[in-house]
Amino acid sequence: NHRELFWEPGNGRLGRAALLDNARWLGREPLLRFLGGAGGRLRMGTLLSRQSCQARLRSAEGMSLAEFLYPALQAYDFLHLHRHHGCRIQLGGHDQMGNIMSGYELVTKMTGAEVFGITVPLITSTTGDKLGKTAGNAVWLNREKTSPFELYQFFVRQQDNVVEKYLKLFTFLPLEEIAHIMEMHAKEPEKWGPQKRLAAEVTKLVHGREGLESAKRCTKALYYSSVEALEEMSDQELQELFRQATSAELLLESGMTVLDLCRKANAIPDGPSGYRKITDGGVSINGNRVTNPETVLILGQHILKNGVSLLRVGKKNYYIIKWLQL
Repeated sequence: NHRELFWEPGNGRLGRAALLDNARWLGREPLLRFLGGAGGRLRMGTLLSRQSCQARLRSAEGMSLAEFLYPALQAYDFLHLHRHHGCRIQLGGHDQMGNIMSGYELVTKMTGAEVFGITVPLITSTTGDKLGKTAGNAVWLNREKTSPFELYQFFVRQQDNVVEKYLKLFTFLPLEEIAHIMEMHAKEPEKWGPQKRLAAEVTKLVHGREGLESAKRCTKALYYSSVEALEEMSDQELQELFRQATSAELLLESGMTVLDLCRKANAIPDGPSGYRKITDGGVSINGNRVTNPETVLILGQHILKNGVSLLRVGKKNYYIIKWLQL
């Protein structure tokens, strides 16, 4: 959404990006030709001296030949992209420094061209662990893997000691504006101003304005029990917000009660224990606790105008009820 959000009409344009699979060239490269070409230009002493290589060699698991050759393959990727696409810059996290240096050395030795490597700070979790696929804690740009709401909440939860850095890394806000945001935060830290602005800017960039509005609706529905927000939510947003929720389609019958709803949705056990689940305050509908099992369902209260009821049993068990033929 960069073009829509940050480019004035007629003022500059974005280039096209190409997404390539390195298996297309690595898979066709004969081993002996690779060793005689790229393999002959990369020095063992240099590869072994890399900090990443040293750490793996000293570890209990050791280092496999495949791991050792990985920098050579990544370096060859840079060479191929330079030759066939004019690529002169390789960008990666700072943990990729050694691999990028290998690529720089290979390209300069084999072509004589001036190329560059750029590293950027790694984004880590609150415990200092790297975020990524391998660690199993990746934050995805794909909405099916990380919804706009989840992306928004990830940045809202960032601690004060990293939020200013993230505003500079992930947004296009002027530095003067970031400084002002942090000054206001020092005066009113309870408002979480920088975190909310960071979350809004990143979500808008990744998912567009509608994605940001979706994240805000989900936030209001989940954390502020906003009936208005629930009524405005689409089926996709409900599924994203309550990924583990059970969905059910029910036909509204005359005089149907809260007890009937819970039983038809298989949300409570049969018999007295299910009845007590309600009377003990363990059931809520659309964010409102219901303690009388015999309460008759009312349109506009228990059933929202979008034909949906959000049933919660206990603290974490959600049921999305879609009513038919209202």
